[in-house]
Amino acid sequence: MSAVMLTEPEQQVLLAWAREVLEGLLHEGEQPSLEGRLFPPALVQSAGAFVTLHLFGELRGCIGTFSADRPLVEIVREMAVAAATQDPRFRPVPRGELPLIQLEISVLSPRWVSRDPLAELEIGVHGIYLTRGWHRGVLLPQVASEQGWDAETFLAHTCRKAGLDDEQAWRLPDTRLELFTAQVFGEPPRPESAGGGPA
Repeated sequence: MSAVMLTEPEQQVLLAWAREVLEGLLHEGEQPSLEGRLFPPALVQSAGAFVTLHLFGELRGCIGTFSADRPLVEIVREMAVAAATQDPRFRPVPRGELPLIQLEISVLSPRWVSRDPLAELEIGVHGIYLTRGWHRGVLLPQVASEQGWDAETFLAHTCRKAGLDDEQAWRLPDTRLELFTAQVFGEPPRPESAGGGPA
């Protein structure tokens, strides 16, 4: 299965849909229905996605799935709700915070196994999906670019994200390491958050 690639207008429709979902959830207590809605054909293709929330430039929630068994609009609806209410690293987003939240969506490609990650991994292009036993860690492509990491540091942080004590565990033969790409797009900074967060 090839990666879904969205045009800029399609990206804007998907971002607006994600915001409508959060506004419905936080203001009315319910998610908008897909019934009777017409979306561009690309948005009803099956694809995995992550939804990331930022507040004053800082991470506020991020949840996603590689499962591509449902339309992208349905996946984004579910992940937007999860990012706002179920990320264990953060308290749920309150209604009053929503105008300050900046949404970002990452539409995922299928994953493939990497046999030589130091040679294959391109910073800013590839994300990492690492599994070792019951440990699992995922980092999106943009994370390494934002943090200024090289490939080895990116791999080490993925081991840490998986809960592994050994940051070199990615080198071990029984560690499965997969790469993927993502089309990443987001809202512009919210006007209310210009100039940074509260002192």
